[in-house]
Amino acid sequence: MSERHPHQHGAHPHPHPHGSSPGPRRRLAHLLAPHSHDTADKVDPALESSARGMRALWVSSAALGATALAQAGVVAVSGSVALLGDTVHNAADALTAVPLGIAFVLGRRAANRRFTYGYGRAEDLAGLVIVLTIAASAAFAGWAAVGRLLDPRPVTHLPVVAIAALVGFAGNEWVARYRIRVGREIGSAALVADGLHARTDGFTSLAVLLGAAGSALGWRAADPLVGLAITAAIVLVLRDAAREVFRRVLDAVDPALVDRAERAVREVPGVREVGELRLRWIGHRLRAELAVVVDGEATLRQAHAIAVAVEHALLHAVPRLTAALVHADPAPAPGETDPHLALAHHLPA
Repeated sequence: MSERHPHQHGAHPHPHPHGSSPGPRRRLAHLLAPHSHDTADKVDPALESSARGMRALWVSSAALGATALAQAGVVAVSGSVALLGDTVHNAADALTAVPLGIAFVLGRRAANRRFTYGYGRAEDLAGLVIVLTIAASAAFAGWAAVGRLLDPRPVTHLPVVAIAALVGFAGNEWVARYRIRVGREIGSAALVADGLHARTDGFTSLAVLLGAAGSALGWRAADPLVGLAITAAIVLVLRDAAREVFRRVLDAVDPALVDRAERAVREVPGVREVGELRLRWIGHRLRAELAVVVDGEATLRQAHAIAVAVEHALLHAVPRLTAALVHADPAPAPGETDPHLALAHHLPA
């Protein structure tokens, strides 16, 4: 006897503590190590459920955009490629909120007969757009820095360049304080982490001061070398973001989550064995599909009760899990044929 049991998380009247996203989440500075641009890092339950949290994301992104715009004006008159690298860096960070916001709005739409799993995978498309944005910014900054090394030119308006670098630092620091404060008030770990990212990004802006100082001392290569250093930092971000998006597109999950889910299922009374267990991300939420072995003499109602208990245990044990599809298989009796034998010729060899 076997039965499938689709249950939605919303069917449970009590809340489940779905905290943070699984897997490694880089929260270090661009100059030290890349941080993740995975959309699951940007939207957690507290941020998702709070209009104030989403407003903070958009307002702070607009502030970064304004900072980049101010820096771009200085780039135009000074010719500093170090400042250009920092400008495209800040602009790329600001632009990542656009595809994320669009994906988040789409993800709220209900599932239908064409999109039976809903629109959560729009966040994967947003991830691809973010990766392409970072790649374009890295290519542009690198091209400008290499070109300036091959054709050295003096950087003019050095005091203004230094001020623009400080503006970049101040803009990132303001964004950091704002995101951290709102994130702590609404309980959003993702927004706090994004604030910490912005704070460390400010040190990239301060690096422009080194290029300005070197140029002031007559070292023409200082500015493009700092530009290359900033390009390298963007490339590190690109590497990390591309790896995360690639894994998400291929439905990769942290193996520790699978182990955690299996342990939770084995502790459910009535479960004799855990068969195939699969987890997949749909947007920033997880779905599970699994088979469990129960007593072959169990009634349909008993098997159903065990399946419900399995899903309930999973919802508590696995962060961000919203639904599980549980298939109950009867324990084999001596001499009994495989109950799935009729499906054998449909399975891959």
